[in-house]
Amino acid sequence: MPAVPLAEIVRFLDDYLDAAGTPDYPGALNGLQVAGPEAVTRFAVAVDASEAVIEAVSGSADLLIVHHGLFWGGLRPLTGPRFRRIRALIEGGTALYSSHLPLDRHPEAGNAVILARRLRLADLEPFGDYQGIHVGWKGTVRRAEKALGDFRAKLAEVLGREVATLPGGPAVVRSAAVVTGAGASTLEEAAEAGVDVLVTGEAQHHHAIDAAELGVTVLLGGHYETETFGVARIAEILTDRFGIEGRFVDSPAGQ
Repeated sequence: MPAVPLAEIVRFLDDYLDAAGTPDYPGALNGLQVAGPEAVTRFAVAVDASEAVIEAVSGSADLLIVHHGLFWGGLRPLTGPRFRRIRALIEGGTALYSSHLPLDRHPEAGNAVILARRLRLADLEPFGDYQGIHVGWKGTVRRAEKALGDFRAKLAEVLGREVATLPGGPAVVRSAAVVTGAGASTLEEAAEAGVDVLVTGEAQHHHAIDAAELGVTVLLGGHYETETFGVARIAEILTDRFGIEGRFVDSPAGQ
């Protein structure tokens, strides 16, 4: 089994995902968050750096790549679960790499573009402004899914779960935008762009009112479920490029 320097993998990911050039939330800390062994022979990917995920890979992965890293709560004491996560990484000999918005927005391996393509949206264009970058995609809906019920059924099939609806848009869907995770904040942009449906993971109470008043239907597929695609694709890319063994750890977070 080949052994690849951790530093080489980190350099590749930083460059491929444009970690340094992508603005993000302060707690994202994209890149290598916890150092590990000098060489990687086996790695794992997951959506969250939770205790459950870290324990699942302890001793069996030299590197864990996640979408949501360790430091979302900002500067806080290393006690309780925060301490246990880091201790498990160190004792298990596992490095941790995190990629948030760089992985949401990537044009090839991104959560949003992969979901948009699996929904068979055509004529994809960037969508979802965040500090001057786009974090999602919009496109036209295929004829077979033009009825809202059919489009919602296609999304449920792709995600493997029921989809909640915040009604507001037309019964015949011509266009849709995809911003994975907590993308309901782009509702006004969707309305301004003439989008009929916004596909995202979760929403707040006021978004139901906004959807009705702005004339855009919001389909909620779950924060976790809409963000499994990027890390899974990264696993395939690393295996193809470096010949090392990788696996996806499925650990759904409650909605």
